Amino acid sequence: MRHFKNSPNFQDTDPILNSKLFEEAYQSIKNWPDYMPTPLYHLNGLASELGVGTIFYKDESQRFGLKSFKALGGAYAVVRVLKEHLTMILKENDIRESDILNGKYATHFKNFTVATATDGNHGRSVAWGAQKCGINCVIYMHKGVSESRAIAVELLGAKVVWVDGNYDDSLHKVKRDAIENQWHIISDTSYDGYTYIPKFVMAGYTVMTWEIIEQLKNDPIPSHIIIQGGVGGLAGAICAHAAKIWGSNRPKFIIVEPETADCLYQSAKAGEPKMVHIEQETMMGGLSCGEVSIIGWDILKNNADHFVTISDNNVKNAMCLLALGVGDDPSVEAGESAVAGIAMLMELAKNSALKEALSLDENSRILLFGTEGATDQKIYDEIISGN
Repeated sequence: MRHFKNSPNFQDTDPILNSKLFEEAYQSIKNWPDYMPTPLYHLNGLASELGVGTIFYKDESQRFGLKSFKALGGAYAVVRVLKEHLTMILKENDIRESDILNGKYATHFKNFTVATATDGNHGRSVAWGAQKCGINCVIYMHKGVSESRAIAVELLGAKVVWVDGNYDDSLHKVKRDAIENQWHIISDTSYDGYTYIPKFVMAGYTVMTWEIIEQLKNDPIPSHIIIQGGVGGLAGAICAHAAKIWGSNRPKFIIVEPETADCLYQSAKAGEPKMVHIEQETMMGGLSCGEVSIIGWDILKNNADHFVTISDNNVKNAMCLLALGVGDDPSVEAGESAVAGIAMLMELAKNSALKEALSLDENSRILLFGTEGATDQKIYDEIISGN
């Protein structure tokens, strides 16, 4: 377990992600068919077990039936890209995103293809959005992704291309192929020359914080947000929106990453983006990323309070604790990447000095993001059954 205490200067994020983007995403997505806010659970039994005051757990296990918060980002970016395409070719300014999603303009898109690299969940979201809109979709997966996650994408009509190596290798491959085939990349990570579309992906994620505002209306503001790292897209989006919502009362913001894929931690230590070569895959597959998103990094370097890395040792136990429900807590379906924050709190039980450095104690009110459910049912069942 490693820790870096950042020295944030709390810069305004409007030049990177602004309030208009957040508002547009929320107004669009809440009008999609089958939209429902996901639950925010108060896990008081688990909080007592882990020695903190309150745990608020945003459960994304049933978002649009895709079992992941990623449904909010990739599909929304697909719709926004198609809307801009239609506006250009039809010379119309009143195209409704709901009409794009229900297939009204499908005849205009017969040769339109979107593509992305994924560890599973983002690709499933892009494929779902592509299917809804009636367009072609190609998803690049590396060899560490389970076959079940690939099948889930194929069932949505997308073509899966397998790539040797890790996530970063699949990202490099899709970049080259998209140029050659004139495809439109819908990536949840941003890099030099590619920052426009990832902003829509990130804005889509803030639907969760819009919902949390309403769900927390009778509760005190959380004292801490512990959120998964990955490339930094989710963390950057939530960090920027939290700053808009709570201003100077914002919670302390803690980034948690696998110790084998700690690109944000290493970047924070260096004060600049650093690439990490992943030599061993983490159980938390959705967080197995070696290169930061430059938009996410630009937000987090100025606004995150702490960067923490954890081992995989507590991942299975955290998933089982949620499935069982501690005390009167509900049973919650949580995939491997969903429990990073809980696994961190479990690891802190043996590190009182770090717990104190993070200002975590029996009075802390912690907001966690349960980013996925059983996105691979076989793996989930094996873990929960103890096999």
